[in-house]
Amino acid sequence: MQPLIKAFFDEATNTVSYVVREAEGRACAVIDSVLDYDPAAGRTTTQSADDIIAWIKSEGLRAEWILETHVHADHLSAAPYLQEQLGGKIGIGANITMVQDTFGKVFNEGTAFQRDGSQFDALFEEGSSFMIGQLRGDVLFTPGHTPACMTYVIGDAAFVGDTLFMPDFGTARCDFPGGSSEMLFASIQKILALPDETRIFVGHDYKAPGRDEYAWETTVGEQRALNVHIGEGRPIEEFVAMRDARDATLGMPRLILPSLQVNMRAGNMPEPDEDGNVFLKVPVNKL
Repeated sequence: MQPLIKAFFDEATNTVSYVVREAEGRACAVIDSVLDYDPAAGRTTTQSADDIIAWIKSEGLRAEWILETHVHADHLSAAPYLQEQLGGKIGIGANITMVQDTFGKVFNEGTAFQRDGSQFDALFEEGSSFMIGQLRGDVLFTPGHTPACMTYVIGDAAFVGDTLFMPDFGTARCDFPGGSSEMLFASIQKILALPDETRIFVGHDYKAPGRDEYAWETTVGEQRALNVHIGEGRPIEEFVAMRDARDATLGMPRLILPSLQVNMRAGNMPEPDEDGNVFLKVPVNKL
């Protein structure tokens, strides 16, 4: 089946969120939503999520899933807000527990923070499947950028999160805790083994040099032939050397500290204090 796909681009974080719907029927899923966050003020707003909600309601759709491809380090997830407004189950890969264990220690969360993925409604394993109405979604385990990265293959479309970018921009960084360029190479091979005509929808776009417009849709065939980091059968040794050297030059994402604390909780904020105030932590010299 060919799902119908509506993209929502958040230029502040260069994130693409997607609504995936049946061609016939009213079921849909939201993939990689954004909660707007002003780090200078410590203030959240919901305009990006509200745009998605308004469109789903205008189309008369029924949200069955709110999916995360991984624990994002560059934007906050709006999954709980979307669930409150639209319903649906929040899903992520089962290796979320590894991310929770790692960053539970980084943020000194203590024993009150559950590291079993129970903040999510569904934890997907390799080979898991789910339904969006009559649309079947299949799960590929694609770690490397993070240990919990998943690719959702829904009909003829694959939602790869940060694993791959547009062919002219390349591939994801692998230097976060639990990341691995060797794992990323293997994960990309799984995606490239899909049929050439499979549509690839990426999680971010940053306009590669020489390109004037944002873009987020490509194909497996185009990635295999043209991806500047992995295309034309580049061997693993060359890829790993390139990726590791490139990652060593990169700074941390602007929103990594708030994003990880919120997203490892399925988009929920930390528990408030006795006066109802919510605080995010800034660990020093930890990342």
